[in-house]
Amino acid sequence: MRLRENPHGSRYGKTLTGAHFIGGKFKGENARDKFLSLNPSYLKDVVGEFPVGTEKDVEEACLVAREAFKKWRATPAPLRGEIVGKIGHLLREQKEMLSRLITREIGKPLRESRGEVQEAIDTCAFFQSEGRRLYGQTVPSELRNKELETYRRPLGVCGFITAGNFPFAVPSWKIIPAILCGNTVVWKPSEDAPAVAHSFINVLRAAGLPDGVVNMVQGTGPVTGAAVVAAIDKGLIQKISFTGSSQVGMKIGEVAGRNLQIPSLELGGKNPMIVMDDADVDAAVTGAVWAAYGTAGQRCTSLGNLILHKKIADKFVSKFVKKAQALVIGDPNLREDISFGPMISERFMKRYLEHHKLAKKVKGIKCLLEGQRITDKNAPQGFAGDAKNGLFVSPTIYDGVSIGDALAQTEVFGPTVNVIRISDFDEAIAAANGTKYGLSSAIYTNNPAIRLRFKNEISAGMSSINNSTTGAEAHLPFGGTGWSGNGTRESGVWVIDAYTRWHAVNIDDSGGLQLAQIETEEAAEGKAEDLSGLTALA
Repeated sequence: MRLRENPHGSRYGKTLTGAHFIGGKFKGENARDKFLSLNPSYLKDVVGEFPVGTEKDVEEACLVAREAFKKWRATPAPLRGEIVGKIGHLLREQKEMLSRLITREIGKPLRESRGEVQEAIDTCAFFQSEGRRLYGQTVPSELRNKELETYRRPLGVCGFITAGNFPFAVPSWKIIPAILCGNTVVWKPSEDAPAVAHSFINVLRAAGLPDGVVNMVQGTGPVTGAAVVAAIDKGLIQKISFTGSSQVGMKIGEVAGRNLQIPSLELGGKNPMIVMDDADVDAAVTGAVWAAYGTAGQRCTSLGNLILHKKIADKFVSKFVKKAQALVIGDPNLREDISFGPMISERFMKRYLEHHKLAKKVKGIKCLLEGQRITDKNAPQGFAGDAKNGLFVSPTIYDGVSIGDALAQTEVFGPTVNVIRISDFDEAIAAANGTKYGLSSAIYTNNPAIRLRFKNEISAGMSSINNSTTGAEAHLPFGGTGWSGNGTRESGVWVIDAYTRWHAVNIDDSGGLQLAQIETEEAAEGKAEDLSGLTALA
């Protein structure tokens, strides 16, 4: 690892010459094929330069992880938990530094970056104690002098491919429980946040994690990510976990399926929020603004379809537009009161700007706010930053959308929301369940009967009542249904099922061969009865 002066972005920090991390060593600094990480708030600021990992790099990391697995799986789980606890302690010590790096590299407001590091800290706190609770069971046998037991066993080498919008929290969701359960890791972080990944690895090293337990191969999705997926077919990876688009997730699922593996797939969303006519409108508007525009709408749980009861729709939309217009957009490295910063990458910005074409294909849709790329000429009031050299956009609101419209069906991954108007709860729940996605959802209502129906009828992995679609706690399961995931879950005790297999053991101390189901003794002898009369009832 080397740091050098950064002439175009000196106010942001130095430039990192990054590398892969394999077997406890940084490698590949002098690789021929490299990519740059640029600060999306100020593209002249080069955060770092990193090698593009090859198939050979991935294979080396897998083989190192396989060798490390032999010793790591034999390390008592409580001791593995102690290392997880040290990781959490170091994260707490370095929270501010790590938060500022996240803000610099992906443009997230500082308070959100701090929350992301805190989520990783919470994850460590939770799983440290799970090292003393990787429970199996003792089960009574139907035979004498025989015991039955079950154990959780680690799977082996886990391959992780993570996204850039939560470059610290999401890797912690995967890496921490995986190593706690005794697995080893080959991690391909997002090309949008390689410096954050580098800092994560340094924390793991400082906590005393043995060499080879966690390995990182930097690179791009089409090259390095594809090599990680290909390693499944080669028998080098026993578990794959992916956070990203539904389309890529489906391809990974195909590879895992033909190898009889269960992948963990945390994918996209087109998340609905219902606001009923009895709701607290002001509270719902605040929740909707946060859900739609937090992180510039670049969350898998961001609000996509805002489903409003007709009785309160006009009032709600008026307040919603005013709050959206009042958002402070700009460089979060310069000011802490920024509502949302830039798009993480140019490809996300391009997709966001192009989504306006979907609205123009349908008559009757009204554009209340048309999000555009922010320039020096159209910068909104309060804008802070260098518009010319940043990836900044303004928010979008479309009204009069129907759930069948492409606009309501397509994940945009940007600060945009569609207003769908409904007459009753039946229409609302049909609209909320009307996409192929099923990640997050929300409803604002004070009616207990509607709350109950919503909980029972919504097709989503996560739901909020009188709160936004975003926000996850480290001890609740995270994941979705349909195009949002394959039923596996991140976080909490539920994720342990993703990184262990059950092992059933029977111990026979009878001194001979006992055959279950065949030689089982009767617990009690029944009395002989004449049952012939039962035939008359047939």
